[in-house]
Amino acid sequence: MPNHRSGAGDPARTLRLLWRQPDESPRRGPRQGYSLDDIVTAAIELADTDGLDAVTMRAVAQAVGVAPMTLYTYVPGKAELLDLMLDASYARMPRPDRSGEPWRARVTALAEDNRRLFAAHPWAAEVATGRPPLGPGLMAKYEYELRAFDGTGLPDVQRDAALTYVLDFVRAAARSAAEARLASRESAWSDEQWWAANGPLLARVLDEQRYPTAVQVGAAAGAAQGAAYSPEQAYNFGLARVLDGLGVLIDGGSGGAGRAD
Repeated sequence: MPNHRSGAGDPARTLRLLWRQPDESPRRGPRQGYSLDDIVTAAIELADTDGLDAVTMRAVAQAVGVAPMTLYTYVPGKAELLDLMLDASYARMPRPDRSGEPWRARVTALAEDNRRLFAAHPWAAEVATGRPPLGPGLMAKYEYELRAFDGTGLPDVQRDAALTYVLDFVRAAARSAAEARLASRESAWSDEQWWAANGPLLARVLDEQRYPTAVQVGAAAGAAQGAAYSPEQAYNFGLARVLDGLGVLIDGGSGGAGRAD
């Protein structure tokens, strides 16, 4: 389970911050020398470099160059700051016009957009978003991505579910890819070196008579991928199957007639 989740802060204060609405209570103290955007950008850069656990109020304050207590005049705490970070990351995503493309090309593009988001900000894939930050960045992202299903004939509820289906796949693939990168960084060996060193032992203990299918398929997959697991292969294969599944619903096997069942 993710250790971090959106929507964990004070809902009213978070929404005011997300939409840059002034606080209802007057603020006392010296005039702020930075903008809220400065604070959020510093937190994102810290998370990009060192991960979400490194994003503490003290660390962000140090990165900005203010006293830790001063930071609380901008944002109440890390929970609200995390929602601001997510929304800012969403707001910065490109949104080119793809209205003239087939639905499969549009959905493939939105998957790639989110894959690039998680590659640039790996921490974003770690955040549970059951209560998403309903800020301008998320709303613009949601509006744009729903249009990938224009002309498919999907009713509103299924259009939302189809988008969630795609985004959940991309998030899961991004987390698996991040885990593979972490394992590679923490190991002194590359995948090729690991297999070269352990291959002889595995060949002795993996009985082809006892595990015939596993040995055959594992050897074929390993040879094709150059490793036991390939994030690129897993993503490409998985996305194709996601599109195939949606195609059954959207095309109905008849070349474009949308189905609602």
